[in-house]
Amino acid sequence: MSITGVPLPSPTDYSDPPPPNRRTAVVLMAVFTVLAVVAAVFGGGLLSRTATTSDGDFAGETVEVVIPLAEGGGTDTWARFVGQGLTRALPGQPGFAPVNDAGGEGIAGTNRFFVSAEADGTHLLVSTATSVVPWLLGRSEVQYDFDDLTPVLANGTGAVVYARTGAGVSGPQDLVNRAVPLKFGGISATGLDLTTLVAFDLLDTDVDAIFGFEGRGPVGLALQRGEVDIDYQTTSAYAPSVQPLVDSGAAVPLFSLGQVDTAGDIVRDPNFPDIPTVVEVYRTLHGSDPSGPAYEAYRTLLGVTYTYQKAMWVPQDTPPQATELLRRSAEEMGVDPVFNAEAEKVLGGYPIVADPRLPERIAESYRVDDDVKSYVVDLLATRYDVKID
Repeated sequence: MSITGVPLPSPTDYSDPPPPNRRTAVVLMAVFTVLAVVAAVFGGGLLSRTATTSDGDFAGETVEVVIPLAEGGGTDTWARFVGQGLTRALPGQPGFAPVNDAGGEGIAGTNRFFVSAEADGTHLLVSTATSVVPWLLGRSEVQYDFDDLTPVLANGTGAVVYARTGAGVSGPQDLVNRAVPLKFGGISATGLDLTTLVAFDLLDTDVDAIFGFEGRGPVGLALQRGEVDIDYQTTSAYAPSVQPLVDSGAAVPLFSLGQVDTAGDIVRDPNFPDIPTVVEVYRTLHGSDPSGPAYEAYRTLLGVTYTYQKAMWVPQDTPPQATELLRRSAEEMGVDPVFNAEAEKVLGGYPIVADPRLPERIAESYRVDDDVKSYVVDLLATRYDVKID
């Protein structure tokens, strides 16, 4: 039989090759045995190339960014955008590998990173309020410690608390001395909502909370239906979802949560320069500056959940040269006009923070004294029936 005139070999031409001789087989088995022992003892480390990130060049490497939340959410979008920008800014332009490790509201993936990440500059962790607040509160399922990680960049956002006018609210003065408390729509008392709950307590407002909503979008819709009376929305959602309600007279902004500046003071959010902060509203309602555990808790949570809401970290044992190169590259990325033009929609105008004092300032922001922690734990237990084990 043939194709195009070329004869095909007969089946007898496909005979099996002769078996290897005994000596060759013994040598091959010995080689594979040695390789197996090496892999077992050294975890395969001698069989794979070690990352060389301490020489000022990430060429040939791949930066793996662990995102401890599901794909498609705000944190995932942020991490992929910033991670791609960072790898482009690094010398050698390494590859970028985002890894979603969701579960337990960000706690499970963060736990796994903390115990298994390579400390070589190629493994980064994304943090957000949902993973930091449980650590601050000392929840039992948290096995990680941000004191044993090093931040290389951070980024913030803001938020505005607003209420529907149909509930009899025309301004901050209507938050106190009410005959009927306002209803707040929440997701989780131990997540991002906590900062707003502490603000309500600091201002001594008449507000009750309902938890269990799937997101701030559903809360906003519930407010429009009159099922809840007061809500907050972050910067990116305020313009499309809240501003039309304000323009129509259906809602009124009450205060912004503000930002923590480099001196540790609470200042107006640059995206909401005409809306007073919680501190300003406190002065209006009570005639003095806020102080005490409630104020210190609010200031601490504001830094954690908004001013430094998201960050990227490396293990503490990462070589200083690699850590510094990551931070410096992030700092250069943060002032790059091309990056910032692309970042407007994703970052909402809040800058990438990666200056040399970043680790120090985040450490200060994350420092919670015993009085503050006791206050928050007691507030959650007595007012919202949430026990911290």
